[in-house]
Amino acid sequence: MVRTEASTEDKKAVGSTAPSCKPRILAPAGDMASFLAAMAAGADAAYVGLKNFSARAGADNFSIEELARMTALASAHGRRINIAFNTMVKPDDMLSAARLMKRLARDVKPHALIIQDPGLIDLARQAGFEGELHLSTLANLSHAKALQAAKELGAKCAVLPREINIDEIRSVCASCPEGLDLELFVHGAVCYCVSGRCYWSSYMGGKSSLRGRCVQPCRRMYAHRGSEGRYFSCKDLSLDVLVRSLLDLPQIRYWKIEGRRKGPHYVYHTALAYRILRDEGSAGKKEAEALLEMSLGRPSTHGIFLPQRPQEFTDPNEETSSGMLVGHVRFEAQKKQAGRKQESPSKERNVNGRPDETLLPLIRPHIPLLPKDLLRIGYEDDSWYDTIPVNRRVPKAGTLFLRTSKHKTPKAGTPVFLIDRREEGLVKEMSAWQKELDSLKAPAPANVELELRLPAPVKRVKMPNIHVRASLPKGKETRASRSSLKGLWLSRNSVKAVSRTVAGHMCWLLPPVIWPDEEDQWQKTIAEAAREGSRTFVCNAQWQIRLFDVLPDRLREGLTLIAGPFCNVANAAHIGILRQMGFHAAVVSPELTEKDYLALPKSSCLPLGIVTQGFWPVGISRHKAQYVREGAMLQSPKGEQFWTRVYGENMWVYPAWPLDLSAHEQELDAAGYSFKMRLDENCPEEQQRRTSEFNWNGRLL
Repeated sequence: MVRTEASTEDKKAVGSTAPSCKPRILAPAGDMASFLAAMAAGADAAYVGLKNFSARAGADNFSIEELARMTALASAHGRRINIAFNTMVKPDDMLSAARLMKRLARDVKPHALIIQDPGLIDLARQAGFEGELHLSTLANLSHAKALQAAKELGAKCAVLPREINIDEIRSVCASCPEGLDLELFVHGAVCYCVSGRCYWSSYMGGKSSLRGRCVQPCRRMYAHRGSEGRYFSCKDLSLDVLVRSLLDLPQIRYWKIEGRRKGPHYVYHTALAYRILRDEGSAGKKEAEALLEMSLGRPSTHGIFLPQRPQEFTDPNEETSSGMLVGHVRFEAQKKQAGRKQESPSKERNVNGRPDETLLPLIRPHIPLLPKDLLRIGYEDDSWYDTIPVNRRVPKAGTLFLRTSKHKTPKAGTPVFLIDRREEGLVKEMSAWQKELDSLKAPAPANVELELRLPAPVKRVKMPNIHVRASLPKGKETRASRSSLKGLWLSRNSVKAVSRTVAGHMCWLLPPVIWPDEEDQWQKTIAEAAREGSRTFVCNAQWQIRLFDVLPDRLREGLTLIAGPFCNVANAAHIGILRQMGFHAAVVSPELTEKDYLALPKSSCLPLGIVTQGFWPVGISRHKAQYVREGAMLQSPKGEQFWTRVYGENMWVYPAWPLDLSAHEQELDAAGYSFKMRLDENCPEEQQRRTSEFNWNGRLL
């Protein structure tokens, strides 16, 4: 079914300032067909990506000329276009990123840019961008004080993490500074690890999730304690009817649907479903649920949205690939026909041994199939995994021979899923929008010139190295040497375990993620450590610096505040923002390559540190994977080993081999690094005896 009536904000004039208490439905659009489907569904806004600097590099994405026409079309109907510029920017990316922003400001004029790198706030200002700046969920704005810091930097909207419940959402909304909007995911795929805190894909081969290149290692099969399962592969989040509980929170201005790699069928069904749930309430409940059921996503869950009735995100015994099961592969004989190209045959010969017959894979679908339906055969880690289009109408229980790719003949019993389709009504609606889009003119392409203004770099200042331990060794509470500091992960117990005589020589590291219900306790722990004489703290999200605002001046004076490695620092503009926020030094992202590492100190306005040794986690999650024993090894089909530790509310996933850049310390010293950091961890004894240089010798894609 296709609805054609206008959305809530569709009828407003483009420049209207009329108030609206209803949240905007924000639909994904990874290609033009999905954008047109979002418009047809009545979505109030679409978020789209560029060919470069997008956190979904696997989507088709758009050119400047396409985006200009799309924005003009959306604006004419009172809709919005938000452009995802949400990638980590390397040192040599800054000028091209700023020039691209200037082209967007001049030719496209989108309503907002979605960014993860705070340095892009400065670049956007220099490029003359006058639209809104939205901080992506990759920026890890996970507690109330973070929102205040974001507002002070000039953000108009903050995208909340997927891992918070309704009570935490209400708490964050109550503390949200005036003038800052919030955006919340209500539907779509969920990563096992917290956004902005996943290095799994990058650690395994340089394809960084922070740069939109994730190969989804969490979706793989892993062996663990004698069994195999998809321990980290998450179901889709679907708040469905529960979104009605968000309507009394005016701070939440966007209900966001994930899926920039999804097709138009998914985009249309999900956007329309949430529009109905928003506008029609219980009267539209059944229709909305039917639409979501047919959206062709993964199995779904409410997750922890309802803290009193949480649902699991993972089930190692359940497949979590997208699509609707339509049948299983079987083989039947078909006679050869002269002059006709054969389907991909099975390697097995027909049981009758007749030379004019061959076994061919087919399905007898549980539902009718339509022309241009897209089918998925098996799962992504199957050797025969493939996607194929349907080229004719197939009735329920009819026969569809599978034209599989060469050397990808599936086994009998392999499940086949419907993952996209083109209903006649939807195609008609999309065609009408396409016709209007085609009537709009795109601006003539033209180059732009821009000279960046960056903070003046500082000369190298030697600082003590930091040796971080998982815990303080018993009976070894001694002062560190002048050239190094002992580091510990901050907690109430660790602060109490350190005497006042040693506290001044300690360095305390805050966790990579602080959840809304933890903020007050972390402020108290920081204050306690400062009262005991601690002077050096590492914030592992730049927003955590606002937790120190509660300290009286006598304790705040003389503190050394360092932006830690989980801040994902990768360029001079970001470092300039950190100095503006009040940091005294920064640790660069461990994801960088040799070229990036050696370039950064020359342009940095703060002393820089680098993690050279120790166990760097491939990811941090709030989901406790079922059936995974802490400290017990997991192994991928390729023999890669991992293990987990639980700290507070988070599970840390570690590779079985530590990071080691010690062979390059002379180069790093010559490049201008002020200090080094080592991260020790209590690893299992059976770990592989090898080390990793991460992306040092590779390319950060």
